[in-house]
Amino acid sequence: MKRERGSTIHRVLDILDTVAASPRPINATEINRALGLPKATAHRLCSELEARGYLLKKINGKDYVPGNRLFDVAVGVIANSRFRATRHAVLTALSEAVGETCNIAYPDGLYMAYSDRVETSAPLRLQFPIGMRVPLYCTASGKLYLSTLPKARRKAVVNKLKLEVRAKNTITDPERLLREIDEIEKSQVSIDNQELYDDIIAIAVPITDKQGRFYSSLAIQAPVSRICVGDKDKYLPLLREAAQDLSVLAED
Repeated sequence: MKRERGSTIHRVLDILDTVAASPRPINATEINRALGLPKATAHRLCSELEARGYLLKKINGKDYVPGNRLFDVAVGVIANSRFRATRHAVLTALSEAVGETCNIAYPDGLYMAYSDRVETSAPLRLQFPIGMRVPLYCTASGKLYLSTLPKARRKAVVNKLKLEVRAKNTITDPERLLREIDEIEKSQVSIDNQELYDDIIAIAVPITDKQGRFYSSLAIQAPVSRICVGDKDKYLPLLREAAQDLSVLAED
């Protein structure tokens, strides 16, 4: 069916495009000015999109950012796009270069979910299926995602989490976890030092869109018998190069 200019679906798609492309939260009045919509229409459609989870209103009650359902759509498109084979090739090359398992994960509520993964050929390894979810607070990818949130929202999320012991080094003190997340925000690298599973370490860096916004994490994962936390500087150049290649794919 041909989409007529000015139709409701046309306006909804334009609103989603505008909010997704905005480098900062944007309110209905600004959306109205950008698209030339009737004021009442812009406010009504934004409210309906918020109710359905495609837009999320900030704490100030005025500004909108992409909501969870819009994020899920974007992740689904990326995961099933024509670039899937190329993305998997980048992940495979990284896994072969470091000799360890590598994965891509995206936020899914209070968890991270694996969207792609390449297992090492080494005999000692953990096998996680695509789609498996792991907690935010005790994983390299999860802590990395938390570091991208505004500090007030970050604290609110951490306070909602049930910080249960999962391994010998799981952080269960909220204040200590928040301090570590602050450091991750500065360094743009996150470490899981035997926090999800004993004797397993992970190192994660962000994959960003063309505006520098986080949408996935890229991580390597290995037993402590093969790598240690002090090895991270050896792996970071390879991780960041692969993350940049994956970011470029998302721009096309």
